[in-house]
Order: sequence, then C-alpha cells, then structure tokens
Amino acid sequence: MSSENGRSDRPPAQDPPGGEQLALIRETVRRAKPPRARPRTWRGAELAERDPVARVLVDKGLLHLDRLFDYAVPAAMDAEARPGARVRVRFGAGERGGRREGGGLVNGFIVERRADSDFPGVLAPIAQVLSPEPVLGPGLLRLCQAVADRYAGALADVVQLAVPPRMARAEKTPAAGAPAAPPPPPRPPEASSWARYPAGPGYLRALAEGESPRAVWTALPGPHWPDELARALAAALASGRGALAVLPDGRAAARVDAALTALVGGGRHVLLTADAGAEARYRRWLAVNRGLVRCVVGTRAAMFAPVHDLGLVAIWDDGDPSHRDPREPMPHAREVLLLRAARDRCGFLLGAHSGTVEAAQLLETGWARPLAADRDAVRASAPLVRTVGDGDEARDPAARAARLPTLAWSTVREALRRGPVLVQVPRRGYVPRLACDRCREPARCAHCSGPLEATGGDAPPRCGWCGRDTPGWACAECGGTRLRGRVFGARRTAEELGRAFPSVPVRTSGRDHVLDAVPDRPALVVSTPGAEPVAEGPGYAAALLLDGWALLSRPDLRAGEEALRRWLDAAALVRPHTEGGTVVVMAEPTLRPVQALVRWDPAGYARRELAERAELGFPPVSRMAAVTGPPEAVAELLAAAELPPDAEVLGPVPLPVPDAGRPRRPGGPPPGERWDRALVRVPPGSGAALAAALRTARAARLARRGSEPVRVRVDPEDIG
Repeated sequence: MSSENGRSDRPPAQDPPGGEQLALIRETVRRAKPPRARPRTWRGAELAERDPVARVLVDKGLLHLDRLFDYAVPAAMDAEARPGARVRVRFGAGERGGRREGGGLVNGFIVERRADSDFPGVLAPIAQVLSPEPVLGPGLLRLCQAVADRYAGALADVVQLAVPPRMARAEKTPAAGAPAAPPPPPRPPEASSWARYPAGPGYLRALAEGESPRAVWTALPGPHWPDELARALAAALASGRGALAVLPDGRAAARVDAALTALVGGGRHVLLTADAGAEARYRRWLAVNRGLVRCVVGTRAAMFAPVHDLGLVAIWDDGDPSHRDPREPMPHAREVLLLRAARDRCGFLLGAHSGTVEAAQLLETGWARPLAADRDAVRASAPLVRTVGDGDEARDPAARAARLPTLAWSTVREALRRGPVLVQVPRRGYVPRLACDRCREPARCAHCSGPLEATGGDAPPRCGWCGRDTPGWACAECGGTRLRGRVFGARRTAEELGRAFPSVPVRTSGRDHVLDAVPDRPALVVSTPGAEPVAEGPGYAAALLLDGWALLSRPDLRAGEEALRRWLDAAALVRPHTEGGTVVVMAEPTLRPVQALVRWDPAGYARRELAERAELGFPPVSRMAAVTGPPEAVAELLAAAELPPDAEVLGPVPLPVPDAGRPRRPGGPPPGERWDRALVRVPPGSGAALAAALRTARAARLARRGSEPVRVRVDPEDIG
C-alpha cells in the first residue's frame, strides 16, 4: 500500500549514505518522465503509421461482452483495414507480460480507426482482414445500436441480422442488371388507383416533392395494392431519394417487384428475398450498400437494408407474424422502420387490408394520418360476407354445429359455375387431433402422452410428438377403441370436397407446397391461412372461411385481431359483390371480429381494441417486457435490476410445465422443468429506461459464471 505522497508505508530498508535524498530525486524524475511512447511494432511486426488502433465489434453476441475492443493495425493491413470492414481477431485472451495472448480467432467488424487506445497494455494485432468492403457503415451501425437498445439486446446480435454473410465471389461480380452509377430519378407516377382514396394523390405528390408524409393505409380489397405500393416507392424515387418496402413473404414481395419493374423499368431497385439464394442476395445487397441502387423490395431482413438517403419506408401487413425475427433480440420490422423514419426523417407508409392496434395507436397519437377510402368505395370493392345466422338455422337446424352447413354447400355450388372457389382451413394435415368416439377424451400416445393424429384415410393414428404409429390404440379412460376427429386439416377438407364435387378439380396450398396463382376457371382451392394463391382475372367467385372457432379460441390477446386479419386477407381475393363475389364465414355471428368482417371495418375494430387495452394498461399503450427463466433466477434478476420508478411488476407466475416427452419449444422451459414468468410494465416514455435496466442486470448475471440464464423479451407477442 502506498501513501498519498507516493512513498511506501512499509518500514524503509537501510539506505546507503545519502540514500534518502537519492530516492527523492528518482521519484521526482519518474513523475516528470513523459508517458511511454506508443510501440511501433508487435513481436517484430510494423504497425500502421497513421491511426494504428482499430476499434472492433467482436461477433460474439454475449451481452456482458457487448462493447468495442481495441486491436493494433499492422502496416501490411493499413489500406484494407477500413472502418466497416470484416476482420478476424483473437478473442478470449488473457494478459501476460502486458500483452493479450491466447484465445481463438473470431470474426468482427472495424468500427473506427484511432491514434491511441485506452488499453494500458500492448494491443494484439488484427489477425486477418477478411474483406476491405465497408459493410458496416456509420448509419447502419447507429441503426443497429438503436435496435439493440430498444430490445435490450446485444449489438453484435443485431449486426448479425443486418449484415448478410459474406460471399467472396459476389464482392467481385456486380449484380445482374445493376447500373455502374445511380440512374437519374424517374418521373413522378400517375395517381391511377390511388385516386380511390381521398388523400391518395396528395400523399404521392408530397413524396415526389421531397416531403416526408406518414400514413396508415387501409387498402381496399382487390388486386390493386401491389401497384399502389409500387407507385408510392416510385414517388419517393422521383424526388431523388431512396425507398424501402418490407413484405411478409416472398410471394407478396414478387408481386410488388413486378409492379415496380413495370412502372419504372429495371435497374432502379433490387429484390431481397431468400428465394434468390445467398450469393445473389448478397450481391444485390452490396449494390444497395454502394449506393448504386436506391430502392429495395424485400422480406423481413430487408428492414436493415442500407439504402442511401431514405425518402420512404413502407411495410405491408404489419400484423403478419413473419415480420418478427425469431432470432435475438427478436426485433419487429414495423418497429425498426419506425426507428428509421424517425432517425432519417423520411416518409412512412403502413399498409394492410386489416388493422393492428399498433397502427391504430399511430393514428391516435397523430404521428401518422389515415389513408383510407370512403364507405361507398369500400362497399363497391368488397364481396358480400354472410354468416350462419338465424334464417339459416330455420332451414337447417344443425347449421351452427355443422362444419359445412347448407349455406356453404349452396354457395360453393353456385360459385363454381363462374370461377374458382377458395376454402380457407386453419389447420394443415389430415386430422391433426383425435378423440375417443365414446367419451370424447383426447387421444394420447401410450409412450409419451403426445396427441394422436390421423395422416390418411387408412393409415394408423400417429403421435404428433414422437412419431410412433399406434395401431392398437385403446382409450385410457373408458377403454374404447374407436376414434373421431376433433380438428380437421386441409387435406381432409380437400378429400371431402373432392367427393362432394367429383367433376371439379381440387388444389391445395399450404406449408409443404404453396401455390402462387390459380387460373380463372372452376376449381376448389383449399388453403391454410397465409398460403392463399391469387386467382387470375377478376378473382375468386366465392370463399369459405371454415372452423372460425379454431382461430378465435386461441388463448392469446391478439386472437380476435389475428382471426380478422386472416379472414380479410382471404376475402380480399374475392370478386366484389357487384360481380357476384360471396364470402361465407363459419363462426359465431355475434362476435366482434365476425361483425367487423361483415361490415368490412378493420380500422373500427382496431380502434375499439386499442381503447380496451388503454383501460387495462396493455401494450401498445404501455411498454412491457417478459422475464422468463427458473424461479430463483427470475427473482434475482428483478431484485438486481434498477427498474424505473414507475415500473410495475406483474408476477412472477409459473408457466405450464411441458410434458416429459414433448419437444422443447425455442426459448421455452425444458420438458419437465418449471419456469416462471414476470411481466414488467411501464407507461409511455419509460420504455428506454426499462430496456436499459433489464439489459444491465442481465449482463451482470451473464458475467458471473454458473448463473442460470434468464430470457428477456421486450414487447412480447404473447402476454396471456
């Protein structure tokens, strides 16, 4: 221990004559000595003459290591080690003799070059520059940091989502059709079908003049929305700025891509979807990053596309679950685009046939303006929606209980004379759930207690968890051996309709095989939600929306909103009622989502849902985070977190314990193990403080080896 004057507190050793004065002189010289000069070499390797220190974001994704690390830049790598470049560095090293040694090679990105470092020892050098291409520019880095802060995640995890994997050949070969220089802005597009919306032409005009309008667009039913979205993108391009549109799937993105190509020609935009392949997609991404292309149409990952000088960000069908990335920290494309619109001060367009409570909140707060048609235009464009009501029960007493009542059969029979008929079934497979025919008890596997399902007409029942066939099944409750279906899937529905209409072709569209389009001729098209193909020509002659109870009975706060979204997306493919288009929905007619479908009023439904959530303090009126993990770990994290003063902790409550034989769900508790979940709620304005507090507490836990992991989710989808 040293005293304040720098001399030792220990008893001094015997000094030679004059030793005390000599020690004082040495101490004075030591303090006056200038700091040690920066070493020019590391183990004989010459360092860069200018800015020899590189700050590197290490691609580890560990929250407690979520910071920048300094490395020396060898002179041989000076030209290639640019900010934004990919590098390989040694990480996990200890300090021996003032040097960082050991550790393995990991990937990283150079964030900046500096003249000096705060690290007191000798810096380890960059091991390799993988590519001099600056893929992590300052703007993209700031966006990734904002997303990480919003979702209490690690910056490295967000960068993994934002920057696609490197393909060396793509960096040397330009994208097919990509220009050598940015093309001149196109002419402003005509309003065309945007004239059906009172504020539509004005919105396009504002974009073309360089303004940044923000709107929530309730699209009319019919085939026009891809062209309308393409015109909004073209208007932003006409102002000399960039544009970005995020679609829920590759089929929707391809429709907008085709419409935009027909409108402005090729070479002005790129399509970023997984269907293009990793190399082609990376090549197109590089064209955007280099500023050669200023418009992007793509799926979820395109939300981070580094478009230069953004003038418009757009998202279609923000309620689709595919817009939320399943990887850490699980950002939602809508929220990322909202961050970009606020940071870049660009236009914003949220469009859908339906409406989410988040969209309703944007309108409620005045952040965005409504972009909708009047009621006369809605009535003229929408099909006739019918339910199984009182009049049908008089003719068919079993109408409410029947899966296909008389109304459905008569509608299909009449519509098949004019064109194809769409049949939406909520479940895929044949009969995904079976029950005992005598006591109605759900049929379970004798090995793992998983649910039994039927895979075909003559095939024995099979377990949905372990996959074992159960030919000799017997009910554990009553001993019965006969099975009946509880839930019917798309394949069983197609089989039944094929027998009822033997002269009509039956086509199916689902997860295993999704159809893009069907011809305009009589056919039955059985589809699961989200996989409905587009009917060529005027659209489907009719649509049946079966088993509405399966969508509405989900134990989820968004069950009604999701059911209405699925129904509207399918009904929007049907011809207008003036051309005979009819939709029959099999659900309780008095329920609010069913009534919203009948009136074609998604915005009104979203407003009422938002008002009810405001009374209860549920998102999006409040900000919420879910903390999940072993009970002791959840309690410790909440106790250690410095939550905002206005934070309210709901719980913890135990989660259902998964059955021992059931596969583990991603991010869920292991089979047979109990986990707790607590919800932390804060009012508007405290969301950033809540995310920062949970992030800091979680990082501190991860820094302690042996601590049980805790999962933190900001804005969880399921709070039921």
